[in-house]
Amino acid sequence: METILTIQNLTKKYGPLIAVNDLSFTIQKGNVYGILGPNGSGKSTTLGIVLNVVNRTSGNYQWFDGRISTHEALKKVGAIIERPNFYPYMSAEENLKLVCKIKEVPFHKVYEKLELVGLIERRNSKFSTYSLGMKQRLAIASALLNDPEILILDEPTNGLDPQGIHQIRELIKKIAATGTTILLASHLLDEVEKVCSHVVVLRKGQKLYAGRVDEMTSSNGFFEMKTKDLVALEQLLMVQPQFGRIKVEGDLLTAFLSEPMEAASVNKLLFEKGIVLSHLVKRKESLEEQFLSLTNNH
Repeated sequence: METILTIQNLTKKYGPLIAVNDLSFTIQKGNVYGILGPNGSGKSTTLGIVLNVVNRTSGNYQWFDGRISTHEALKKVGAIIERPNFYPYMSAEENLKLVCKIKEVPFHKVYEKLELVGLIERRNSKFSTYSLGMKQRLAIASALLNDPEILILDEPTNGLDPQGIHQIRELIKKIAATGTTILLASHLLDEVEKVCSHVVVLRKGQKLYAGRVDEMTSSNGFFEMKTKDLVALEQLLMVQPQFGRIKVEGDLLTAFLSEPMEAASVNKLLFEKGIVLSHLVKRKESLEEQFLSLTNNH
C-alpha cells in the first residue's frame, strides 16, 4: 500500500490549551478516512497543520513518504477547509476557469468536474444564485481540478439540508470510487459510518481509536432480554463467561457478549436453568455506541 500521509507525535498548543496532543496515524492510498470527534477535539487544527496553514508546536508529518517537499506535495492535494470562496457575480464556469489559471490546469477540466458534481446544467448560473449545497459541490469541483491524489474536506455537510447532505455524501462515495483518497473531518457519526472505510477518533486532541470502521463496529453484539424475574436472570448471566457488561433499565436487561453466541444457545441455556424469556433480541453495537463507550471511558 502506498502511504499518502504520515503523522507522528503531532502536538499543537495555544498557550495553556493543547489542541492536538501527541497524535500519530497514517493514511494509505485509496481509502476514505474520517477524523471523528466533537467540536473542539482538534480535527480542524490537525488538517490545518498538514496543509501548512497552522504551525505545529512539535512532532512531524510527511506527505508521500517524504519523497518531495511539503510545498510540492500540496500540489497533489485538493482541500476545502474554509467556506467556499468564489466571485458571486461570475458563473460557476467562469469561477472554475479562474482557478484553472491559478493552478495551471487546462480549461477542459472545468466541464469534466462540473459533470462529476452534477452542476453542468447550471454552469452559466451566477454563483450568487446557488444554494448552499450547490456552492459546496462547486467547491469540491474546484478542489478536484488538478486531479489531486487526496481530497481533504473539513465538515463537508455542515449547514446543509437533508437533500444537500445526501448529495454530498453520494458525491464523496463517487469520488472515492475513482481511486482518489479522501480525508474528511466530521462530528457526525452516521456520516463516518456511511462514507468512510477508516476512522480516527479524537477527543480533546488525543487519539482514542484508529482503524477500519467495520472493525470498530464488529464487536460481538449484545442481547436484549425480558423475563418475569430480572434479578435471577442478571445473577445467572453474571457467572456466564460468554457475557461481559450487563445493564438493567426498567424491565429490559441488556447483556453484552464477550464472545460470539447465537440467540438459540442463550434461550436453551436459560430455559435449562428455569428462566423463560418473554423477549430476546440480538443486536450489533453501532458506531455511535462504540464511540460513546470510547469517549466516556476517557
